[in-house]
Amino acid sequence: MITDPFVTTLQEWMEISMRHSMRHFLRFARESGLSMSHFGAIFHIHRMGSCGVTEMGEHLGVTSAAASQMLDRLVEQGLVMRTEDPADRRVKRIELTEKGQQVFDEGIQARQSWMDDLSRVLTENEKQTIASALKILITRVSQLTCNATPSR
Repeated sequence: MITDPFVTTLQEWMEISMRHSMRHFLRFARESGLSMSHFGAIFHIHRMGSCGVTEMGEHLGVTSAAASQMLDRLVEQGLVMRTEDPADRRVKRIELTEKGQQVFDEGIQARQSWMDDLSRVLTENEKQTIASALKILITRVSQLTCNATPSR
């Protein structure tokens, strides 16, 4: 089987960048005392704006009871808060607190911090070349995402 050199290079770049990103993110998670499930919940709440306990359980692949227990810990730490759903007072919505948003932001910053080191070792010409190529990739991937049909 002949492998496209572009695909091979792209795979190598993805592996290296993910390894660096995850190493920094896992260090941050360890230092913050939060599990990957906790961060999964924080990221989901950030993306959705708010969510219910059942939705969180489905997102994390756990029961509502397990999701509720995990969210209790995040509430105790002041990272999320439970509020009444305006459409149904029996339902509780989960939202990030200011502290939770700060932890989210710091997690993203930690995950991306290695890019500053990379930027310092590249010349301005290299940065411009890479930025131009990445803009092309961003455009093309966006087109794929918009026009993609699920394959199984």
